[in-house]
Amino acid sequence: MKVKYIVYTLLAVGIGALVIYRINSNAEVGKSNNSGPNIATVSGMVLKTQTFDDNIAISGTLEADEEIDIRSEVSGIIESINFKEGTKVAEGQILVQVNDIELRAQLSKALTAKKLASENERRAKLLLEKQAISQEEYDIASADFQSANAEAELIDAQISKTKVRAPFAGTIGLRTISKGTYVTPSTVIAKLVNTDELKITFAIPEKYASKVHVGTVLNFTTSDSKEEYEANIYAIDPQVDIATRTLRMRAIMDNHENKLYPGAFANIKLPLETVNNAILVPTEALIPVQNGKRIFVAQNGVAKEIDVEIGSRTGSSVRVLSGLHEGDTIVTYGVMALQNGTPIKVKLEDSKPAITE
Repeated sequence: MKVKYIVYTLLAVGIGALVIYRINSNAEVGKSNNSGPNIATVSGMVLKTQTFDDNIAISGTLEADEEIDIRSEVSGIIESINFKEGTKVAEGQILVQVNDIELRAQLSKALTAKKLASENERRAKLLLEKQAISQEEYDIASADFQSANAEAELIDAQISKTKVRAPFAGTIGLRTISKGTYVTPSTVIAKLVNTDELKITFAIPEKYASKVHVGTVLNFTTSDSKEEYEANIYAIDPQVDIATRTLRMRAIMDNHENKLYPGAFANIKLPLETVNNAILVPTEALIPVQNGKRIFVAQNGVAKEIDVEIGSRTGSSVRVLSGLHEGDTIVTYGVMALQNGTPIKVKLEDSKPAITE
């Protein structure tokens, strides 16, 4: 019996010890839970306003100031070619001569008819003064003379067209004809371009239309060079293209050194405005949402979601138009792990993001 009591006593002591252990364990867990939530460590920056040059990057095409296909207005055999390919030609210079033998023969015939009609008109006038013929007969003779004169002038004009002249000074391109070639008004003889000045044609989104004006100076580079050139906007289309919702415009540049060629692709940097108190945030701080962008701001030790309206972008920064103010502390790194109200500890970085194009 004594052994039995001893066993029961030992069991009771063991069970009591287990209950006390579990109570103490739960108390420790409770203390741990009541010590507060985990605090996320994130990177951030205090916003400061700065000067921002608002530019847009667009593409355009270089065009010659003047450019035409040289053609003959009359059909015939090429008698002489008076230019060298790829050289400068002067305004009015004869480029090619079309054979005009047949036209000159027609002119000789027309001049003979004109001379006869002139003499008939003179005689008819004398007879009319003597009342030997009627006014009607004189009018017929006068009309014959005027018709013969017009015929001679028409043939003379056709002869002048056999000399194909340069309509403006420029560089003549590669010819497509040879001496003896039969040409018609549809035959392209060569291309003539004036590259002393080049035009750049481009289009901008309609939302920027009010910020660009005639006289605006833009910068551009080409695909074959890193050298930057300047051009001046001199013409803007009077209406927006309803198909593309863009506004076309044209700039002109000096190319007397002939560094650039028409047809080249231009990477254009078009200035819109200079903002003296712009707020810029790093691109990685923005969170895309269905209706725009959001950003986390540190307020009283927690992360708060703010809806923002953004403007122009640079290589690493975005201009914020509304939603943020100077002095706000924004989260720049670790934003994807945050929710609205998450406790955070902010490690501050440089307060001015680099502005790179």
